[in-house]
Amino acid sequence: MNPALDDAIRQRGKAFFASIRGESPSIFNKGFWTGKVMDWAMRNEAFKVQLFRFVDVLPYLTTSGNLSRHIEEYFTGGEAGDIPAVLKWGAEKSGMFGGVAAKLMGKAIRSNIEGMARQFIVGEQTREAVKNLSKIRKDGFAFTVDLLGEATVSEIESDAYRDGYLEVLDAIAAEQASWKPFGAATDGLDWGSAPKVNASIKPSALFSQARPMDFEGSVEGILARLRPVYCKVMAMGGALCIDMEQLKYKDITIELFRRLRAEPEFRDYPHLSIVLQAYLRDTEHDAAALIAWGRAEGLPFGIRLVKGAYWDYETVIAKQMGWPVPVWTRKPESDIAHEKIARLILENSDLVYFQCASHNIRTISNVMETAAQLGVPENRYEFQALYGMAEPVRKGLLKVAGRVRLYCPYGELLPGMAYLVRRLLENTANESFLRLSFADGEAEDILLENPQKTLERELAKAPARATAATAPVDGLTAFRDEPLADFTVEALRGAFPEAIAAVRAKAGRELPLWIGGKAVATADRIPTVNPADPTEVLAQVCQAGTAEVDAAIAAAETAFAAWRDKAPRERAEVLLRAAAIARRDIVALSAAQVLEVGKQWDQAYNDVGEAIDFLEYYAREAVRLGTPRRMGREPGEKNHLFYEGKGVTAVIAPWNFPLAISVGMTAAAIVTGNTVVYKPSGLASLVGHGLVDIFREAGLPDGVFNYCPGRGSVMGDHLVAHPKVSTIAFTGSMETGLRIQEKAAKVHPGQAYCKKVIAEMGGKNAIIVDDDADLDEAILGVVYSAFGFQGQKCSACSRVIVVDSIYDKFITRLTEACASLKIGPAEDPENGMGPVVDASQQAKVGQYLEIARKEGQVLVERQASGQGYYAPLVVVAGIRPEHRLAQEEVFGPILAVMKAASFDEAIAWAMSTPFALTGGVYSRSPRHLEKARKEFRVGNLYLNRNCVGAMVGRQPFGGSRMSGVGSKAGGPDYLLQFVDPRVVTENTIRRGFTPIDEDDEWFD
Repeated sequence: MNPALDDAIRQRGKAFFASIRGESPSIFNKGFWTGKVMDWAMRNEAFKVQLFRFVDVLPYLTTSGNLSRHIEEYFTGGEAGDIPAVLKWGAEKSGMFGGVAAKLMGKAIRSNIEGMARQFIVGEQTREAVKNLSKIRKDGFAFTVDLLGEATVSEIESDAYRDGYLEVLDAIAAEQASWKPFGAATDGLDWGSAPKVNASIKPSALFSQARPMDFEGSVEGILARLRPVYCKVMAMGGALCIDMEQLKYKDITIELFRRLRAEPEFRDYPHLSIVLQAYLRDTEHDAAALIAWGRAEGLPFGIRLVKGAYWDYETVIAKQMGWPVPVWTRKPESDIAHEKIARLILENSDLVYFQCASHNIRTISNVMETAAQLGVPENRYEFQALYGMAEPVRKGLLKVAGRVRLYCPYGELLPGMAYLVRRLLENTANESFLRLSFADGEAEDILLENPQKTLERELAKAPARATAATAPVDGLTAFRDEPLADFTVEALRGAFPEAIAAVRAKAGRELPLWIGGKAVATADRIPTVNPADPTEVLAQVCQAGTAEVDAAIAAAETAFAAWRDKAPRERAEVLLRAAAIARRDIVALSAAQVLEVGKQWDQAYNDVGEAIDFLEYYAREAVRLGTPRRMGREPGEKNHLFYEGKGVTAVIAPWNFPLAISVGMTAAAIVTGNTVVYKPSGLASLVGHGLVDIFREAGLPDGVFNYCPGRGSVMGDHLVAHPKVSTIAFTGSMETGLRIQEKAAKVHPGQAYCKKVIAEMGGKNAIIVDDDADLDEAILGVVYSAFGFQGQKCSACSRVIVVDSIYDKFITRLTEACASLKIGPAEDPENGMGPVVDASQQAKVGQYLEIARKEGQVLVERQASGQGYYAPLVVVAGIRPEHRLAQEEVFGPILAVMKAASFDEAIAWAMSTPFALTGGVYSRSPRHLEKARKEFRVGNLYLNRNCVGAMVGRQPFGGSRMSGVGSKAGGPDYLLQFVDPRVVTENTIRRGFTPIDEDDEWFD
């Protein structure tokens, strides 16, 4: 930056500070309840976390008993300490004690927190909002109005969000004639350039099904509801700003902005703006691209530049998903970006109307001085601040610039609490300019410092952050999960249709067996088809009979000794090469699943990602376990424990996770020194054949892996009972799993092993929705868990148990959400649900629908049309624990809803089946969450998230009771099931002499 410009910025900033010295934002005023609470929160991180979580749940606490219980749970004991005196302030003034005091305190706390929320909200009702907007204008400020409640879970809610804007705009229209324009009026515009009416809108709320995977559908779905709002705004002579939300909506938002701005009806109306977030690394590129587009199209527009409000969310999600962190990770970097982008916009002020949204005096001063240096007319830029925040800054800004707009949220208090939490986070963050300026008293020179210098100073003094990553093993890097599908990446969205077309280009080909390193064709073949169109034959799959099974087992037995005796690291290297191959071909492997079993793009991609994870994780685990371990430290003897493969493993895989589970069981067996005869599901043999290609290219020796698809009725029992099979790894139904265990228990002539059976079987999984659950999250989590991949997951939610007091609200929103799901072929990314896998599964769902009609009340029945194997999406209420729908696994899109009188009853009902695989709880009660940890005894329990999608290494997967036998897949003890432990003991004493090793237990 030019030193003269930087000096001018600092001088202007100092003058600004001088003009507001002695003032403080009300949020930091310790003379008021809000200021006291904020002061406590900034000094006590544990209390801050509890406070914000309590604020979030408060609207759901509708009874005094519930309120008092949550106050106790959140603010007594543990790290939070006792209820701070500041929270009691107001209640104590009642002068009353004893049993009434708790109710009074609760009432006072509710009143104070709701008052805090109202400080940031211009009104809960339209009339109140418009009245306050008029007052804002009388104080000399312009406004932009924003309707709260952007979390829509159904199309009905999206309609209501659109209608809420139309309603408030109607009310504003009746008042705006009485508002005089600010400054030198030109055509009734404020400051000669800006409409008096200004609205900001969250685009994702306008289409409940918006998601990056369905980019085109999301853009058009949002536009369909946005157009009427913009037409209304334009008819009023107003302006509309399209807000930027989470990163996943960024490119969708930019595209819909371009389309709306360029539509013939709106081309000649320049008052459409878009928000850009300086904390995103891509924003400078996005701003330049938008400016270039505007110039090419001859379309002026506006940009509101903010720092960004979702930093915590974006960083955490990126870390969880394995994606690059999309935001600048240090506050000065965002400040630097804001200054660079602001200059770019001001350099194009003839095209772009700039709206600087910041409370940072350095940022504001930079815009003013840069604009002056560039000669930008004052009517080509304005400043914006949040309603209820930074009162001294906005008042000072009004004196200096005269062009200040307040961002004014309006709407119900419940969504207002989520907005309040964001504002509280923003104000109490260690890097918050307002906190540093008005609460911590940071020196003005530091606050006005060039952010580049601030960054250099921070980097120089920042200690290296210690991570808790797993230590590398034998030179291998620590395990990390494969990144999940990120459909914000345009290249990935474009790759799927191409890969699907490539699968189709090979349709009808013959898939032979693979035995002993050779292709083996058989006369018996079964077509594998697309469940969305059963006339589409994807491949003709050769079927193994008992003779081919015998040949495969013989090949595996022949290869066993040499493979067993290879070093663990050498076997692991094969898996690592296989992982690299699968990673390279991840979209192609996903496309096969989309067509063969009807998995949606994201589900298919993540299935392949899980397969890669199994290969990577088990490779490292095998190396870890492969080092002999000394047992005991007594001198004169050496005892070493080590593991070796058992022999031939039969892997019997399911169709629902056709690559992930197949690879997981196969890789575990192979890397521990066993050989494999692999029987894929007949419904997923094309996907299963992918293992042949992967392991061949990875250099796996012939005979170690043998591909043997076949009819279960012909060769299934033969494979299980074969005397040369030592281990059976199975995933599938409870009935088949129990049959395998029964067959494997019988010893046949020539059998040298008691067969080891590892069986992951079914589940009747429940999600509990507590009376204080966040319904925005609970609805989406239940719908995804129940109907993702048509409910055809052993982990799927098939029961939702709802506590009575929240039941009606939950049911209304659940049924509306289910009615909004699009159903159709999985290859079309707009569809949230597709066909079930085959005709028998379709018939089974139909049978359980009839049972649902008898046992409960069917609330939703979505019948899809088409020639595919489409089964109805069903939600049935009134189900009791004794009903079949509460006990039997359907493995399809049928969700049973149960109403429990209490959380205790909900736990009891959740545990009332023979299964114990997965479960979930949506609750914001610390006590109830702890109770669930102890008493909701399932293999994988998920708190405040969906109950599917376990991650290898992070959430080892598997259940107990009738849900399976064996240890958890993707966990540290899974490989131990495929090996025999051995101990070799050597006596090292010779003629009374023995060497003493360093690790011997010996004298000092």
